[in-house]
Amino acid sequence: MKVKKQISLLLAAALLCTSVGCGRTKTSVVVEDNPVTLRVMTMFGGTDKSAETYGEIKQEYQKAHKNVILEDESRTADEEWKSSIAADFCAGNEPDVIQFFTDATADQLVATGKFMTVEEIQKEYPDYAKDTKNSALNQAANSDGVKRAVPTTGYWEGMYCNRDLFEKYSIPVPTDWDSMLYAIEEFQKHDIVPIACSLTNVPHYWMEYLLLYTAGVDGYKAQYEAAPEDWVKGLETFQTLREAGAFPDNTDTVNNDYVIRLFQDKKAAMLLEGSWYLSSIKDQDNTIVVSFPGVEDQKAQKNMMVGGMTTGFYITRRAWNDPARRQAAVEFVMANTSREAVQKYWECVGAVTITATDVTTVKHLTPLAESARRYIDSASGTVLPTDARMNPAAYSTLISGILNVSEGGSAKALLDKVFEENISYRENAELEESTENAERIESTEQIEHMESEGE
Repeated sequence: MKVKKQISLLLAAALLCTSVGCGRTKTSVVVEDNPVTLRVMTMFGGTDKSAETYGEIKQEYQKAHKNVILEDESRTADEEWKSSIAADFCAGNEPDVIQFFTDATADQLVATGKFMTVEEIQKEYPDYAKDTKNSALNQAANSDGVKRAVPTTGYWEGMYCNRDLFEKYSIPVPTDWDSMLYAIEEFQKHDIVPIACSLTNVPHYWMEYLLLYTAGVDGYKAQYEAAPEDWVKGLETFQTLREAGAFPDNTDTVNNDYVIRLFQDKKAAMLLEGSWYLSSIKDQDNTIVVSFPGVEDQKAQKNMMVGGMTTGFYITRRAWNDPARRQAAVEFVMANTSREAVQKYWECVGAVTITATDVTTVKHLTPLAESARRYIDSASGTVLPTDARMNPAAYSTLISGILNVSEGGSAKALLDKVFEENISYRENAELEESTENAERIESTEQIEHMESEGE
């Protein structure tokens, strides 16, 4: 399977140079004469709450490195930004340092072979990523299992609950499958939507937890060629919940914005969402986030969490091969990934995310933020969602088929189609890889022949 993953990465690299265009915006800061130029890219652009913190860390770095010119091309991580980065890597114009994704989104760039590994860097700089937890580095490893990026903060997905609604109707906050079914039944009696979810727009979070808790961690993370029984059972739970009246009556026509408003307006009791949503909740005093309650006969350990580290700072070989830029790049990444830096990044987004280093607890959090900290601390484990392991086309097929399954459609037929698409993707990659290898070998032999003749 690992070989097939490497094949897929090489295919992605081949496709990369034929499908992207160029273009970027630069901002340069010249510090003093005879400087070292360091070109950096991060996701801290636009209205990102971390942008201000990043700017402060960058200023501190520049004070300590007066000989460094920083060409900072930080932007919002949208599709245009991803395309411009792909174009740069294809054209041999990659930056020296880049903050980018570490999951399947990064496969194209990883396939170019232009990133240093953490292990390679630590051989010369033993203190590199010294504050970063091993578990965080492992989770931020790329699809091939190699650690190249140093993460700062991550994310989680959890069950938001309008605590005041539970208290008003004397309904316990669900802690297992039976208590969740009880809450669903009781809220319907009071014309409250039990679960705010659009099955046609964003069923992602429910799908992830139903699969994780039904199949267990190993079954959830495994790669399949045909529909496994546990996955079928997990998806069929959508029908069980729908028939129990868990979702809005119009769940098959409304979008995610609509169901979020239901929750915000106290017309729905529960909502599965990510840590990024927490700061936008209006009622920080009467909203809490808790662990996913679970499913019937679950195989996952109680309090398992979907989330993790999927971004980090990379150093390219372009920077590493220049001794002056190498030092500047290493120290720039260390400045952004130290325990002190992660503390700042963590606090600027509300101190509620998963962190790659140890952090000091922040005082005076809102009740919602405090519940989020308890949720994180109580997690028995964290696992990345399905789209971190599945090619985008197959994942899209899976998501788009949830509504039909909730209405009684075949979960097995859907999953068979999904895994068939995954297999087809890998087989095409293998064919392309064999062609590329032949061309690469031929090119290498020609170069060696020319060099031998020159001697």
